[in-house]
Amino acid sequence: MSAANGIEVVGLVREYRKGPRAVDGIDLSVAPGEIYGFLGPNGAGKSTTVHVLTTLLPPTAGTARVGGFDVVKEGPKVRSIIGVALQEAALDPLLTARDHLRLQATLQSVPKSERRARADELLERVGLADAADRKVQGYSGGMKRRLDLALALVHRPRILFLDEPTTGLDPQSRTALWEEVARLRREDGVTVFLTTQYLEEADVLADRVGIIDHGRIVAEGSPAALKDEIGRPSVHAIPCDERDREAIARVLGRFGEPLGSTRDVAVRLREGVGLADIVRALDAEGLTLLDLELRAPTLDDVFLAKTGRTLEGAAEEAEVEPGRGGV
Repeated sequence: MSAANGIEVVGLVREYRKGPRAVDGIDLSVAPGEIYGFLGPNGAGKSTTVHVLTTLLPPTAGTARVGGFDVVKEGPKVRSIIGVALQEAALDPLLTARDHLRLQATLQSVPKSERRARADELLERVGLADAADRKVQGYSGGMKRRLDLALALVHRPRILFLDEPTTGLDPQSRTALWEEVARLRREDGVTVFLTTQYLEEADVLADRVGIIDHGRIVAEGSPAALKDEIGRPSVHAIPCDERDREAIARVLGRFGEPLGSTRDVAVRLREGVGLADIVRALDAEGLTLLDLELRAPTLDDVFLAKTGRTLEGAAEEAEVEPGRGGV
């Protein structure tokens, strides 16, 4: 494939002094114009991988090429073709959105004659035109995220890195950001490397997903293909009486593998089992339910199958480099 706006990673390792091996020999390839979702809990190695690919951290071993350029040997060339929006937006609370964009345009060597028009265009695109001349200290979290995205786009990058861009956003702001990311790929052909903990985000946006856990990629493919690997649906029961939970679990256990959910009683069904079989078995035991649901496989099921835990339950660890805080 053309390397003009792709990403190629081979045997990438990032190990911290007196700390963890945050990235443990990963290989990945992102095609030009693709949205690649990098999925995993806190501490899995997502942000560290982004920091290496954007030249903010050197790798301990392995190679990475972004847009055809080596991240170690050709850092300035890599930085010239990428846009980056990290978890924490580096915004000056005393500047307006328009001030930020003009400053960024100057730093990115956008011709002076184009700076005003480029700022206006981006403010409109991210929905901040009406708030362009307000100081950022009065912005909501969603507005700050959208401004950070606009700043990453000032110099028309070929490759865009978004590190958990919607964490903490309300549903409306999250949807608006999704729409802009999809538009960038569709209309401008931008390659997007997106890290996220949100399963829905990866499912909606990504052409392909890589699931990383403890620094290693444990699964990779399109969301549909990964869910097809799991294949079998699951059934989820909520007892009317919590005292019946163990009895319901025993009945459901006849039909599949327990999933260990804390909110409901759930099993991954064996081939050939239908919901009617389960209802009859529960009725025979005199057990009543508040709810019984048959669910198609999800990306969370994929994560559970590959790692033995759910994504939400795995999000407790945080990879920390001394002196840097969470990465």
